[in-house]
Order: sequence, then C-alpha cells, then structure tokens
Amino acid sequence: MQNQILKNNEVGIFALGGLGEVGKNMYCVEYRDELIIIDSGLLFPDEHLMGIDYVIPDYTYLIENQNKIRALFIGHGHEDHIGGIPFLLKMVRVPVVYASGLSLGLIRVKMEEHSNLSLNLQEYHESDVIRFKNLSVSFFRTNHSIPDSFGIKIGTPEGNIVHTGDFKFDFSPTGNDSNYHKMARIGEEGVLCLMSDSTNSELDDFTTSEKVVSETIKELFKKIPGRVIISTFASNVHRVQQIVEASVLTDRKIAVFGRSMEKNIDVGLKLGYIKAPYGTFLFSRNIHGLKQNNITILCTGSQGEPLAALTRIASGTHKQITLIPGDTVILSSSPIPGNQESINKTINLLYKNGAHVIAQSPFADVHASGHGGQHEQKLMLKLMKPKYFVPIHGEYRMLKRHAEHAIDTGVKPENAFIMDNGDVLAVSKEGARIAGKIQTSDVYVDGSAIGEVGSQVIKDRRELSEDGLLSVVMTINQERLEVICTPSIVSKGFIFMKDNVAMLRDLQELALNVTDKYLVQGKKLNISGMKNDLTKTFARYVDQKTGRQPMIMPVIMIL
Repeated sequence: MQNQILKNNEVGIFALGGLGEVGKNMYCVEYRDELIIIDSGLLFPDEHLMGIDYVIPDYTYLIENQNKIRALFIGHGHEDHIGGIPFLLKMVRVPVVYASGLSLGLIRVKMEEHSNLSLNLQEYHESDVIRFKNLSVSFFRTNHSIPDSFGIKIGTPEGNIVHTGDFKFDFSPTGNDSNYHKMARIGEEGVLCLMSDSTNSELDDFTTSEKVVSETIKELFKKIPGRVIISTFASNVHRVQQIVEASVLTDRKIAVFGRSMEKNIDVGLKLGYIKAPYGTFLFSRNIHGLKQNNITILCTGSQGEPLAALTRIASGTHKQITLIPGDTVILSSSPIPGNQESINKTINLLYKNGAHVIAQSPFADVHASGHGGQHEQKLMLKLMKPKYFVPIHGEYRMLKRHAEHAIDTGVKPENAFIMDNGDVLAVSKEGARIAGKIQTSDVYVDGSAIGEVGSQVIKDRRELSEDGLLSVVMTINQERLEVICTPSIVSKGFIFMKDNVAMLRDLQELALNVTDKYLVQGKKLNISGMKNDLTKTFARYVDQKTGRQPMIMPVIMIL
C-alpha cells in the first residue's frame, strides 16, 4: 500500500473489522515498511447466517504484506478482540502477539485447542515501551467489563496515534482505576489522531458504576427465597466476582454451566482475578441435597444464544437443570445490537415455565455497560485533545454520533472521519485525507472451513429454511435417448407430496415434456440445458400454484 496510495511521510490508519458493526475488531497502523495490528476479533453470527460459526475479517491485505507486520497488540480479552487470533495465525505470519494480564491467560487457553499453530505470545505491562525501527508502542490502563483493559499509543515520526480500546470512566470500579494522569500526559504530548470506542455514543449519561451493580446483586440475593439462576457474559470476570461475593454472603454454592463460563472461571481463579472460599464452586454440578435457597446457578446464554445453557434451561432441553416454581433468573447483561429478539424469546420461555425474571431496568441495576456514554467519550476527547478523530467500534449511527461529540469538544468538522472497513486514512503533520480503500469483507467460518462458504451458500440455506427443497430425479438411457422410468419427485420442507397427488402428476408430466425436447436422435445430450429448463419450468409452476419459491434441484441419472 505504501507505494500505491500513501506518501512517504504519511501514516496509514485503517480497519479490517469493527467499523459499522459491533464485533470482529481489527485495526492497523502502517508507516513505510512497518505495520502494527491492534486486536484480532470475531463476530458471532445472527440467525440469518445459517450454519455459520463465526465471522472474521478478510485478511488478504495482511497476507500480501506479511513482511511489514511487526506485531499484534491485544487491548483486552473479549472474544470480539481475541477470538480471531487462531484464524489469523492459520493464514498470516505474525512475529509476536503482545497481551497483558487476564488477556494473556485467555489467549493461552484458547490456543490449547490449536496446538498445531505457532504463537510467540509475550506479556506487556502498562509501563512498557516496545520499540521498532520507526514506531513505538506504549499503554494506558482503562476501565472496561473485563480486567486488564488497555488503550494503546503508537508513536510515529509524524505524531502519536491513540487507540482507546473499549473503555468507560468508572470512578468507583471493582478493579484498578483508569490511569487518568497518563491519559492527560499523552494529551499534553500531542495526539495526531485518536481512534475511540463509539458503542454507547447514544447514551446521554455516564454509565453505571460496577460498585452500584455489586450492591444491587447482593441486595437481590438477600431477598430471593429460592434458587438464583444468573446469566452474564463468560468473560465478565468482574461480574463473576460480584456473584461470588453475593453467593458467599447468602450461604449459596455456585454451580457453573456453559463451557466458556467454566474455562474463564478456571483462568480467573488460577490468576487470582476471582477469589472464592474453597468449595464455593460446584464444577461437578452436584447440587442434589442442597436447599433451594443455598443454590446459585451461574450460566451462559444472556444473549439468547440457541445452544447456550440458559436458552436450553428456558426451553426445557437442558439435561441437568429443570426450572421449578420459585426460581429467579437474573440477566446480568445488556443486549448486543441484533440480539434483542432472541433475548425476548428466552425471557418469554422463562416466564412461561414459571420463573421470575429480573433484567436491567431503571428499577434494578443488575448490569453496567463496559462502554462509556457521551460524557465519558467527551472526557476522553478533552484529555487527548486530538487533531484528527476516527470513531471506531460501533454501527454507523454510533460512529456518527461520536463524531458529533468530537466536534462539540473542539475537533474541526473536517478533521473527524467516519470510515468504513477498508478505508485508509493517511495522516501526517501536513494534513489528513482518505487515501483509498483496501480489500475487506466478511469471511465465514463454518466448522473447519474458512471462507469456503460464500453469500450464495447462505442464500441457498435461507431459501431452504423458508420454502424447502423440490427435487426431480430423471433416469435416462443414453443409447436409446429415452426416459426409462417415471420421474421421481422429492419434497423436503415444501409440501407432503402424498397429500398432493394432482401436483405430483403435473410435475411428472412437466418433467417428461421438458426432457422430450432434449432426447432427439442424432443430437448430443445437453445435460446442463435440460437441468436449467427443468428448474425454470418447475419454478414457474410452483409459484403459480402455491406462491412459494422452493429450491429446485434437478438430478439427471444416465445409464
């Protein structure tokens, strides 16, 4: 890219994921022959991406410029920031991955499932400065919904580029304070460009403090007479510690359900981020013999994920936990954009099966977002005092609002850049411009297949789920050029053919009429043309008769 769209003195700033979306965060800073990557996340698919496990960025640019990559830096340990690391390492040579504290532990556990991949994982501390030929990288502590969250400063010959990471300003945190003094010092040094978290740019307030949530959870636990079933993000170690404290206070044992929850708690306990008296956690899930008011069930599924523990409990398909009258379910999370429908479905099922449900509301602070609201975003802007501003980590409306906040705090309107994934911002002491665009797109991970499932496959799956499949099987004698048995009509998810004899006969007759046109003595059999003709003919007939558009699949067997 340097020789193509960047001038020799310009710093290139671009995202492969994280702009116009909440997830798959991956940001890059490039100067001459050096490229720094910040985060390597993934996006969990919505219900429209049928059969897809994860969505990751397109790594084409990184593959083509591997010789420039100096390091990958991880700001914190959420999946939308570290979940893509194994997929990245399968395709790209990354000399070193830097992470800190809990993030380091979570990455190590994740990579145990990918022992065939080479990973040079190094720990950084807030006081470290990591130097390369032209670039330097340093860190400042922030508050977020996971311990050890850091913003990153990249020093370049043209000026400082600052990436805030996900942040909030919590003045009574359950963990370490944000390093306000270091942020202010960075601002005094001068910030050429600030890239800042936009997730809560529509929230006209400060976010709730974790201390408030901690006290609310304790009070709720004291008042709940029966079992507590509480669901939160598996990576929210602060929240897990609050649940531990409330459970110990009310003499409850904690049974843990959900693979990711078990893994993260194990890491948190080993590294000292979660502190609990011996015997608090029942990983054996042996809750028989305990009184109902001595049980806390901690599980995944706060976003209504179809296979998560809480969703299966709600639907009655969980093998070990069945809802009983008197259960109270606490959803200690906020909906990720796009998940509200599935969350509501889970809540309805919980109520239907006799549970009492408590979710975040003005009357119950059972969750605090890890992303700062408008006032926190403006405070970060005032501390950093950037010349240029790029809102990141958010859907378009969030980026737009954040850019407006930047202008309100003194950034010139022409210096605030709302970008898409792939847009390259070229910045220098002389100015800033959108220099061009690099290749970027969504890449689907389906089982072990990376990028093999494209939009057409997703479209086909969606059509199958909505209108089903209609197949016609024709058996043809190639020598005599004739159909040697009655066409077989197969319906899957469309209609029950045995109850629609007239339609079955019509389809068989249509199939014979089409194939007769191609079974002409002396002419080469055009299988491709026959299949296309059958597809179009069946589609017209079915649409006229039923108004539906099943997938049509002709099968021609030649004997």
